[in-house]
Amino acid sequence: MDVLTDDERAHALRLRAFLDEQVAPIANEYWAKAEFPMHLIKPLAETGSFGSAIPSVRQFENTAVFRGWAALETARVDASVATFVGVQSGLAMNSIAVGGSEEQRQEWLPRMATGEVLGAFGLTEPLSGSDSARGLRTTARRDGDNWILDGEKRWIGNATFADVVVIWAKDTADGQVKGFLVTTDTPGFTATKIEDKIALRMVQNADIVMSGVVVPESRRLQNANSFRDTATVLRLTRCEVAWQAVGIAVGAYEAALRYTKEREQFGKPIASHQLVQDLLVKSLSNITASIGLCLQASRMQDEGVQRDEHSAMAKAFATSKMRETVAWCREVLGGNGIVLEKGVARFFADAEAIYSYEGTREMNTLIVGRAVTGIAAFV
Repeated sequence: MDVLTDDERAHALRLRAFLDEQVAPIANEYWAKAEFPMHLIKPLAETGSFGSAIPSVRQFENTAVFRGWAALETARVDASVATFVGVQSGLAMNSIAVGGSEEQRQEWLPRMATGEVLGAFGLTEPLSGSDSARGLRTTARRDGDNWILDGEKRWIGNATFADVVVIWAKDTADGQVKGFLVTTDTPGFTATKIEDKIALRMVQNADIVMSGVVVPESRRLQNANSFRDTATVLRLTRCEVAWQAVGIAVGAYEAALRYTKEREQFGKPIASHQLVQDLLVKSLSNITASIGLCLQASRMQDEGVQRDEHSAMAKAFATSKMRETVAWCREVLGGNGIVLEKGVARFFADAEAIYSYEGTREMNTLIVGRAVTGIAAFV
């Protein structure tokens, strides 16, 4: 935490205490039954977790470095809670902060910061994930003072209990992607929970279907007029997802380290075995390298010089190293590594989702490759 200011460090320690005391004891239980602990939402809001990047609603002045570290701290205890915060604060609230009018920001952001209003972010579709920039199939048709939305979304976190979903749809008139604030009680809007996931089981992902959903012009994000604006939101959050990946690796490493000191084989703790130490050191090295890259990317964001390729590199690298690390940590535990109560299995499973969402490793690599060569190799 030496990279944080004194005020930021105090808030980070407050967040860590909340997570250790209220989230850690119930994480396995809620993960196993695939339910989200709704009673934690208001206490999470009180820690300042929602809207921390938005000056008008954040509890205290902070940096991108702090926000990244907060994502690490949260994911270190549970990746599902970190993802919930990322959707509410990073994707939904930032969409309004970036793309909304001043009136829209005043209407929605204060209530979202307190957890009174819960949000979701609807971009990914059943047939459009990595190619959302061009392959978006959800349409928006202007009809007087209203817009008519038709289409489907998939993997939309928080959508089963959200009050409002930021829906990204293609305007049939000009072909541009625009953002809309769709309240979930709007006729023609349905959200159905995706069942039987093996990762992020606490996160309530949903399939969304919109059939003739009427949205007033006042609910169109007034400053979100192309996919460039969508990409701005993703750039702001992608680096925090990289920090989440580091947090997952840290959580798995800490559990594995504890286990090696408690578990005895051949008459001594397995921490004294050379091959076990090798796995622990490789894991710690991955974590250390990932923190260094994420820290630099966040500092560049604070300095206003971060570009797409910087956050893309951080996300691709950190999630790849996370995947290696959780596998090594599971290996340390042997057969016990697949049991929830031993502390690694949840991180091992959740890593697979973080590895893929907000841009796969391959897509983020191609973003960096385009910057390096000047040639886009996406298709």
